Amino acid sequence: MAAIKRCLQCKVNPAVMDMPRHRTRLCGDCYIDFVRAQVRTAIREYRMLRYDQRILVAVSGGKDSLALWDILLDMGYNVDGLYLGLGIGGYSSRSEQIVRDFAERRGVVLHVERMEEAYGFDIPATVQAAKKDRHTRSACGTCGLAKRYAFNQVALVGEYDIMATGHNLDDEASQLFGNVMRWQTDFLARQSPSLPASPGELAAKVKPLYRLTEKEMAAYCVIKGLNYVVEECPLVKGNTQMMYKEMLNAMEHEAPGAKAAFLFGYLDRVREPFFGDAAAQSAASTVPCQVCGMPTVLSGDRTEATCAFCRTRSKMLTVLNG
Repeated sequence: MAAIKRCLQCKVNPAVMDMPRHRTRLCGDCYIDFVRAQVRTAIREYRMLRYDQRILVAVSGGKDSLALWDILLDMGYNVDGLYLGLGIGGYSSRSEQIVRDFAERRGVVLHVERMEEAYGFDIPATVQAAKKDRHTRSACGTCGLAKRYAFNQVALVGEYDIMATGHNLDDEASQLFGNVMRWQTDFLARQSPSLPASPGELAAKVKPLYRLTEKEMAAYCVIKGLNYVVEECPLVKGNTQMMYKEMLNAMEHEAPGAKAAFLFGYLDRVREPFFGDAAAQSAASTVPCQVCGMPTVLSGDRTEATCAFCRTRSKMLTVLNG
């Protein structure tokens, strides 16, 4: 019979999580402490949160956002949630119920918005629009844009100080990989675990899980007994971010810690020296959208004061109703 592997932290309990990039293995209790320590480090290094602030976390029903909400609540922060219903059949129904159950169990505030009711279309409609017009934004692109728009809108109306998202190390590393592959300098300038607020307009946005991987967040949910939607979104097939994640996972398998070295190296040694001024200029160039009044960033050669979401929504409705 194989010997029981003990936790390398407490030296007593059986290990439940092997962590090659940290060269350790941990029991359940020590692992929860490890995750919280990583979040505390992220918050401290980027001065993300204060206990006197009102925080809004975007929750999808997936492991990362629910874990983030759970962690911040356990740490004593004042955190409400926002769920955006995408209209993707049973997938969205299950996601919403899981989020509602979590909020009820923890006794916290949950805002629920639905795309169809709020904007006149949902994500499956974008698939139909793409079949009619190949120039229409993809389902994943529209989904991300709608989430950011709704998140900022609810944060502003609700007078929240900070918006928090469950982007993890895998998300951030794959985003960086794609931005470098295409040398998208505007996006590189704004890629950070913490983006400052534009006074009176955009609320600050933070990503407290950027030091933790998808696998590590899934383990956290299992150990804490958090129910979450396990399956991927049924419309995610062909998403380039998934392809980048697979490439980075292959590298990580051969060299544990490769993803962290790639992301942290950029944040620690590249972003500020090369893109610091560009990031500050981008944050200062926010103007009200002429359609909805929400803030939009003027970048590149664009001079029209219409936000990306309003442009996309107008195009989408025109294609669907045409």
